[in-house]
Amino acid sequence: MLNSKGITEILSVGRSIKAATSGDPALGPLSLLPGVWKNLPSLPGRGWNLIALPFATPRDSQFPFNYRLLMNQYNEELRFSLIDKGIPNRGINRTNSGTVESDQLLVALDYEQSIVQIAADDAPNSSLAGNPGAAIHHEPGLWLHILNETESGLDIARLATIPHGDSVLAMGRASTIDGPPNIPDISGLPTGVRADINNNPYLGPYKAFHGTNKFRGLFDPATPNDLLREANTGVKITRTTILDVDTDIPTGGISNIPFIVKQANATSMRSTFWIQELSDLDESGKPKLRLQYSQTVMLDFFPRTDGTSGLIRWPHISINTLEKVSD
Repeated sequence: MLNSKGITEILSVGRSIKAATSGDPALGPLSLLPGVWKNLPSLPGRGWNLIALPFATPRDSQFPFNYRLLMNQYNEELRFSLIDKGIPNRGINRTNSGTVESDQLLVALDYEQSIVQIAADDAPNSSLAGNPGAAIHHEPGLWLHILNETESGLDIARLATIPHGDSVLAMGRASTIDGPPNIPDISGLPTGVRADINNNPYLGPYKAFHGTNKFRGLFDPATPNDLLREANTGVKITRTTILDVDTDIPTGGISNIPFIVKQANATSMRSTFWIQELSDLDESGKPKLRLQYSQTVMLDFFPRTDGTSGLIRWPHISINTLEKVSD
């Protein structure tokens, strides 16, 4: 949180929109993000994605369940370029002594995410997975640093616009720790079905990429975050900034176009960014920077098969390990 002196300085200058610079104190926990982050040619393919999709499966298919599991390996460019500083949200506060101005101030950092796949496969095979070099995702959006008038300690937010027809608002909290991040276990298996990947035929598409059959020999849908932890082996991380946001925190949410709501409704999203400062220094003598993230979007479609009411929730998971290549 920016101190009162910093807020006063922003108020004295007024609102400004300009090129973002790394280390700008007005960005608070977002201050290391400005610049360009990539999967370097020396370490390509650190991006991994899994998503279950409705699919009209032939009756004689090995997996006749009308869905397919799509797996992608990808390279990414994540660019943070503009800062909008001193955004005012107008408000008042009524007290016993009268009514006073109680404006909220925000700082916004824009971003643009572009993803190109290296390889893809699905089960059952659909011939729709696409070829290497195919563009599979583009996302413009904003990260917000909330300077004052916060609710329940919520000091950051992420707004995302996805060309499929989804708009996302996720609220959250930032924190900083010494050393590397503690990356949690997550599962890519759906909820609302019997979660036995080895013995439940309905999870056959997941078993096709499980254990000794990992996608590209590396990515297992049952334990996707394993690859983030493995990427940190031997890396000396001195400090980690954690950006954790969730659409299930009031007043977040996802709005979708009607077709998505009907077919595979995106109902929630949680993402965690770990911005890492390394013991190795760059050419200017500053710590080299890495960025890891784990993101889960829940897609709801098809009736549950576990005896409870409602729809199956299918995790759409994306993970990556990026390096900062430019300020």
